Amino acid sequence: MVPTSVDDAVAEFRTWLVVERGLAPNSVASYQRDLRRYVAFLDARGVRAIDRVTEADVSAYAVDLHAAVDDDGRPRYAPASIARALVSVRSLHRFARDEGFAPADPTEELQGARVPQGIPKALTEAEVEALLGAVEGDDPRALRDRAVVETLYAGGLRIAELVGLDRADLDLGGGLVRVFGKGRKERIVPIGRPARAALDAYLHRGRPALESRRARVAGDPVFLNSRGGRLSRQAGWKIVHEAGMRAGLGEQMSPHVLRHSCATHMLDHGADIRVVQELLGHASLSTTQIYTKVSPERLRHAYLSAHPRSGRPRG
Repeated sequence: MVPTSVDDAVAEFRTWLVVERGLAPNSVASYQRDLRRYVAFLDARGVRAIDRVTEADVSAYAVDLHAAVDDDGRPRYAPASIARALVSVRSLHRFARDEGFAPADPTEELQGARVPQGIPKALTEAEVEALLGAVEGDDPRALRDRAVVETLYAGGLRIAELVGLDRADLDLGGGLVRVFGKGRKERIVPIGRPARAALDAYLHRGRPALESRRARVAGDPVFLNSRGGRLSRQAGWKIVHEAGMRAGLGEQMSPHVLRHSCATHMLDHGADIRVVQELLGHASLSTTQIYTKVSPERLRHAYLSAHPRSGRPRG
């Protein structure tokens, strides 16, 4: 297997930031600036494959950032700029490990600024309904787009997993979808009746019209683009983003937000965290535990139910 170059890993990471994370262009440009400097540093050290980067390389880069001075001998980079640059490096290497480009993350044991682990931004259930309601129409593309949004939310799928689905992966009668996640790991994901109905409508009334113009494509994809080829990750992201804009949910709407929302809503309604871990295809429970941070609604409900002076009448 040919090693993935650092340049190629950065290019894949940029696509992930746009498609999976749905970051704004300015945020993506900031990552690119930070990583361009990092790639140049590694190149000067003769490190050109992402799986060859060591902890020593990353430590040396951090030292280089702190030691850099301008023509007047003053620090070239402010502490906040250095912290941001190292977050970009950590994010790249974590992505490379998760995608199988490298066997390990060389930044894992390093001290210093880490990638923030804040509470994921999830939609409310009312906002999800508004988003689904914004995908209207009975033409082939509208039927496809509704099936895309419904399936992403129903199964908590990553956009790459969704566009990678083949028709053989669907069991609509049983309400199950076979998904191939990171590292081609297979899992079975249940989906509810609304998503099954949207998929059925698309497969019977939408997909045939797109398939009639079908291009040569590998496999038997569920979701087709307007030329009959497999829907791309970028096109899937655009479908969700535009639906979010029509629903008044703002610029940050992305498939990743739907995935967060699926997990958060399941936990809000009492799902076991290990069930959610299995559904999302997380290799580590610690990743799923990000969602266990209590939402305001769950906190309020627990307070009203349990506190003796909450004001709620008791039987």
